[in-house]
Amino acid sequence: MSTMTDERTEQGRQDRLLRMGEPPRTQGEAWRKLVWILPWLVFLSSPVHDLAAGTHQPAATAAGWAGLAAFTGTYLALVFRNMGRPFSEPVVACMVAVLGVLAVVLTLTLGGAWIGLFVYVSVVCGTTFPLRVAYAAIPATTVVMVLVGQAVGAGAMWTLVLLVLLVGFAMTGVRQLVRTTIELRQARATVAQLAANEERLRLARDLHDLLGHSLSLITLKSELAGRMLPGHPDKAAQQVADIEQVSRQALVDVREAVTGYRRPRLAAELAGARVALAAAGVGCDLPAEPALDGVPEESESALAWALREAVTNVVRHSGARRCAVEVVRRQTLDGPMLELSVEDDGTGGSGGGPGNGLTGLAERLEKAGGLLEAGRLRRGFRLVARVPAAAGGNVGSRA
Repeated sequence: MSTMTDERTEQGRQDRLLRMGEPPRTQGEAWRKLVWILPWLVFLSSPVHDLAAGTHQPAATAAGWAGLAAFTGTYLALVFRNMGRPFSEPVVACMVAVLGVLAVVLTLTLGGAWIGLFVYVSVVCGTTFPLRVAYAAIPATTVVMVLVGQAVGAGAMWTLVLLVLLVGFAMTGVRQLVRTTIELRQARATVAQLAANEERLRLARDLHDLLGHSLSLITLKSELAGRMLPGHPDKAAQQVADIEQVSRQALVDVREAVTGYRRPRLAAELAGARVALAAAGVGCDLPAEPALDGVPEESESALAWALREAVTNVVRHSGARRCAVEVVRRQTLDGPMLELSVEDDGTGGSGGGPGNGLTGLAERLEKAGGLLEAGRLRRGFRLVARVPAAAGGNVGSRA
């Protein structure tokens, strides 16, 4: 229980971190974003103190309060909206121009105490303009501030010059960080979707291979039991027992496939192929248990799936009387390969093209670094599957 709580807490923390650059979803998020912005209004303390000191005429003080309110509202609107749903570029350009004009007019008319307004002009240039424009607008803002400051006799200009430049360019870095965060979030969502799609395809292939084989065997044995029941009830009972065994094994296989742990073994599939072909009345020529020393587990698993699919097709579609299975090692230009060949003398069709089973099998072999060849012969059908017999092989990469 504690572990689940910790996981939820960590996920919530990650979700909060990843909300950068997105519009607020709730009123609480809107307030948190606003609280993040408000401390940066500290540079307005000097204009506020100047107005509160009563050093200006009443009309100038009233105009100063109105200009400061307009400046602050425009600044907050630009920065707050830029966090999620920014204004269009023409609107942004007009609002930044308004800020610049207000900063110049208020400083020239009310004195050097208002020179700090240019810090906010630099901030919005760094946060709202495209990077190329921002890289030009921030120095331009600094130059205008220096000229205005000299005109009104403002002090500590070099400190303000460094501040305006550093804050403006720092905001361009923050913008890029937010953009990178959003792109990473989108990439993570895309990767998760692709992984889910791949898992669904894997599960579909596994269930097709597992249930197709088992249900074909159950159908054959059920037909045999039905034919044997009137005259040979003891043999029919044996077939029913076999059906029960196959059904139980199919249930186990499906459970293992769903949990992702099942890796079929080639030796076990050879034994299963012998039983399935015999039950279908197909004469079979199968090799003894092959030597698989050094063969990667993924390669053996892919070859076992290939054998299962091939035998299932022989039993269900071919109408064959004979089936020959061969497993051999071959030395190729791509390195040592393990080759499985399944050939029958049937006349049953593969249709106008590869079915779902062969398509899924080709994908499975490709993931293991192998390849699939399947096609009709003059009489019969032949399937050949090749996989690397040593780690690092990748026959599927050849042109």
